[in-house]
Amino acid sequence: MGVPHAMDALRGKAALVRESLQKSQTITESMVSILGSFDHRLSSLETAMRPTQIRTHSIRRAHENIDKTLKSAEAILARFDLTRKAEAKILRGPHEDLQSYLEAIDQLRSNIQYFSNHKCFKSSSGIITHANNLLTKAISKLEDEFRNLLTNYSKVVEPDRLFDGLPDSLRPSASPARRTDNKKDTDNQKNLENAVYTPPTLIPPRVLPLLRNLAKQMVQAGHQQQLFRIYRDTRASVLEQSLRRLGVERLSKDDVQKMQWEVLEAKIGNWIHYMRIAVKLLFAGEKKLCDQILEGIDSFRDQCFAEITANSVSVLLSFGEAIAKSKRSPEKLFVLLDMYEIMRELQSEIDSLFGSKSCTEMRESAQSLTKRLAQTAQETFGDFEEAVAKDATKTAVLDGTVHPLTSYVINYVKFLFDYKTTLEQLFQEFEGGDPESQLKNLTKRIMEALQTNLDGKSKQYKDPALTQLFLMNNMHYIVRSVRRSEAKDLLGDDWVQIHRRIVQQHANQYKRISWAKVLQCVTIQGAAPPGGGGIMGADPGSGISKAMVKDRFKNFNAQFEDLHMRQCQWNVPDSELRESLRLAVAEVLLPAYRSFHKRFGPMVDSGKSPCKNIKYKPEDLERMLGEFFEGNTSAEQKR
Repeated sequence: MGVPHAMDALRGKAALVRESLQKSQTITESMVSILGSFDHRLSSLETAMRPTQIRTHSIRRAHENIDKTLKSAEAILARFDLTRKAEAKILRGPHEDLQSYLEAIDQLRSNIQYFSNHKCFKSSSGIITHANNLLTKAISKLEDEFRNLLTNYSKVVEPDRLFDGLPDSLRPSASPARRTDNKKDTDNQKNLENAVYTPPTLIPPRVLPLLRNLAKQMVQAGHQQQLFRIYRDTRASVLEQSLRRLGVERLSKDDVQKMQWEVLEAKIGNWIHYMRIAVKLLFAGEKKLCDQILEGIDSFRDQCFAEITANSVSVLLSFGEAIAKSKRSPEKLFVLLDMYEIMRELQSEIDSLFGSKSCTEMRESAQSLTKRLAQTAQETFGDFEEAVAKDATKTAVLDGTVHPLTSYVINYVKFLFDYKTTLEQLFQEFEGGDPESQLKNLTKRIMEALQTNLDGKSKQYKDPALTQLFLMNNMHYIVRSVRRSEAKDLLGDDWVQIHRRIVQQHANQYKRISWAKVLQCVTIQGAAPPGGGGIMGADPGSGISKAMVKDRFKNFNAQFEDLHMRQCQWNVPDSELRESLRLAVAEVLLPAYRSFHKRFGPMVDSGKSPCKNIKYKPEDLERMLGEFFEGNTSAEQKR
């Protein structure tokens, strides 16, 4: 095959390719034309279908709106149904089922809120008005129910129930305890500080939730004042009746001034008991009840508690004020200290119970009374010290025994030491400085005032020997009492020793004044002739006359009998001191008499009537000395 032939063949193939391409182009153009025709038709179809699509969408939205409307209608109808049911319950009142009644009120409030938020409904305004009127009636019935429940379950607390809440050591056996003795039991006082008090149940626990819910509903309805008035009036009345049943009464300063001391002392003892019961039991119980029923209404609750207790607190504190302001007298000191003690004991609890702003006046009144009692007690100290120094009682102590003033003052001081802790507390709080030193100085001043007064009273005696016996008795009583009391620890051993020496000095003075002349009868120093050495050193043949000896015996007999007659009527009440004084006299008198009797007795013991001159043997004198200072008031003593 040649080249030309190959070229022809190639041209033939190229022509076929060209022809194929031309056919493909023709087919493509035909397809484009056909596709264009389809696009035009689809556009026309879409245009034709658009109204149908719009109608379908509208129908679907209409169905959705109908569903929403039906659901809203159902909700409204449900609200109408709930309102109808709530109305039925409210019209029946709260007596049958209080809890259901309270739920109906809550439902009514919820419905009012619902229709207030959907005021687009034509009937919303009328429905809201009707519901509000119904709610007002419901709350009114609620007030009545609250009042009835509170009144029915608020019972006066009987004294026995209150006593059951006290610690065992404070429970009276039959009647409220009264102060019968000033003596303090330190251990008991410490126990009281840790004692447990159990406030009474004022309202049954099962009723408290109902009262709390009622109170809450009234507050939500804006009826706080009505709630306040009902609760305050009901509880205040019951509290005051409970205190009156216990024995609390309002007494003025004039009432106090007119009372006999024994009656007043008993009332003070009762008042101390009442204060403890009122604060720790009744007021504490009332505070707890307020917190339970008026829970969550703090400012309103505090004000309510303040007004419930105000009158009761006033009645109790006014008695204390009346005592503190009444005329001062020494015997009131210890009851003032008792009252000060109870106020101090209760102060922290009073501050806690009445700690709110609403209770400020009561809290400050209690603090003021505590200070007033302390001030009056301090002034009474001064009055007592002055009264002791200036006591001018004419009470005659004819036998030289312990004067009533001495025993009164010493007992007073001993009682003061029973209140040592209280006194030191009082001194520290209101005077500052070292309280123990202040108590020591106070005690010394009272003792000095007593001694000064006794010195003045001793001058009333015409017999100087009885003056010394009187001072000896009284000083011995003071020293002995101090040694046996807590005052010894405060005044110290030096004070005791100094005053024991004073007792001995008075005893020595008594011996010298009473017995000096009697002893001269049996010693007769300087009576012998010059060079004889005196009668005590002479013998029967020394030239001493028989007449002189008889005269000495006669004088001795007369003087001893006079002393015996008088001093048997004198009194040394302390047996130990009495025996000591007799012994001191005997140690001086009996040896001298025995010696004189032995030496000169024989000179006058002869004759027809020897007993006329020598009436007493030494043994007789010893026996008769044992009759001295017995306080025998018979006019004449038998030998």
